[in-house]
Amino acid sequence: MSPFHIIKSARLTEKGGLQSEKYNQYTLVADRRANKIQIRHAVEELFKVKVVDVKTMNVRGKKRRQRTHQAGRSAHWKKAVVKLKKGDQIVLT
Repeated sequence: MSPFHIIKSARLTEKGGLQSEKYNQYTLVADRRANKIQIRHAVEELFKVKVVDVKTMNVRGKKRRQRTHQAGRSAHWKKAVVKLKKGDQIVLT
């Protein structure tokens, strides 16, 4: 898989902003089939930074329903929290 298929997007949240400032960690949405090593290489190649640690978790989709009681669910996804070397950063806009 190419790095563009492995890293889907960045998660811009209030908690993620505090993590990036205080701990130099960034939260990304990754492909569900990718492992930690593939995520590490993809981040290093795409953003030209040095990755120190990668933590991943599979997030289950939430159950959703429409007004007419049609049951559904949002998609499952993989969250990756990437810690960078001191001095490196990813500019998210």
